[in-house]
Amino acid sequence: MDMQLPHNTTSPHLFSKTLVLILAMSASSAFAGVEEQANRIHTRLTGISPSATVLENMVSLLEAGKGDDAAKLAMENDAFYRVTLKDWVTPWTNRDFDVHQPLNDYTATIMGVVRDDLDFRSILFDDIIYTATASASVPNYSISNNDHYAALEQSALNLKDTLTRQTQSSVTNLPIEATSGVITSRAASKAFFIAGTNRAMFRYTFINHMCTDLDALKDTSIATNRIRQDVSRSPGGDSRIFMNSCSGCHSGMDPMAQAYAYYNFEYDRDNDLTGENGQLSYQANTVQDKYHINSETFKFGFITESDKWDNYWRQGLNRRLGWDEQLSGSGNGAKSLGKEIAYSEQFASCQVSKVFEKVCLRKIQNQQDATTLATITDTFKSSGYKLKTVFAATANYCKGD
Repeated sequence: MDMQLPHNTTSPHLFSKTLVLILAMSASSAFAGVEEQANRIHTRLTGISPSATVLENMVSLLEAGKGDDAAKLAMENDAFYRVTLKDWVTPWTNRDFDVHQPLNDYTATIMGVVRDDLDFRSILFDDIIYTATASASVPNYSISNNDHYAALEQSALNLKDTLTRQTQSSVTNLPIEATSGVITSRAASKAFFIAGTNRAMFRYTFINHMCTDLDALKDTSIATNRIRQDVSRSPGGDSRIFMNSCSGCHSGMDPMAQAYAYYNFEYDRDNDLTGENGQLSYQANTVQDKYHINSETFKFGFITESDKWDNYWRQGLNRRLGWDEQLSGSGNGAKSLGKEIAYSEQFASCQVSKVFEKVCLRKIQNQQDATTLATITDTFKSSGYKLKTVFAATANYCKGD
């Protein structure tokens, strides 16, 4: 603060009064700075300004050096769930990464996991779903439409207090062994198990939860023995394209996407083109026809006979993803594959970087950012993978931005 003293400071009394005034103004300025930081934390986490009482309590916590606690206080506001988490998660639930979609079971389940401080890794493999109690304005959950969640979002109900944890197997009638967190949510199934070859579920899971697309994972040193029949070994008559490009993704993806062999999204293709009234189908020990399409493209390719998957990327370039050595790297079905992905180092660092961009409204810019994110990632893991700790630490770090 640039402030001029009075010219006549020969009087000790006058000088003393001036000094008191300067100190008082400095203290007021400092308080305003903390108040601004508290308000910034709250608006970054909720999209709205705090009430006077909450602001006062957040300022007190910041002044006591408890910035993470101040952020957690802000997260008690329902807007953290209804606005911030909803907008953060919704793009993961569709192929266009569109944030302007209604609330669905995928998004609601992640909201509940965050609220309840559950191990965030469980979103990819647990028998879990969050729903609300039916009412005059909110219909019962249905496996064949999204009306329950769309109505819940439009209601005046407090999402933070309304969502209730249930087992997915009891709500959807999937066998327990077939449940795999948000992977087997209706929203994900509608987006990524619909038609196609089920490779979409694998690709978008890596984009959304490993922060990487397949192009960045190409490794042509991996064995090609598990690539399906529908992939040409000489596209356009040039085998070099397969060996130097196509195989780099398919050699790792196809053995893992085999985990989804028993899943499909069933809908009326003639009258419901986008599957608005479709539902997830799971047929144990029955490989879906989509795994055998275009079998004449390369008849010597791999024929899928079960949902047994293997992670070939535990070798080669993609060891860098930090696969958990306590896991075997192979298994049957979506649940065990979900755990393979969620227990990787890349999964943990991906969640932290996504929270950083959401809360700080920017990407990592310098070494200080990188060092801080590494520290937050360590805290995330040591906390039992509670995502609120990541949001709190990140908001506290960016409060001066």
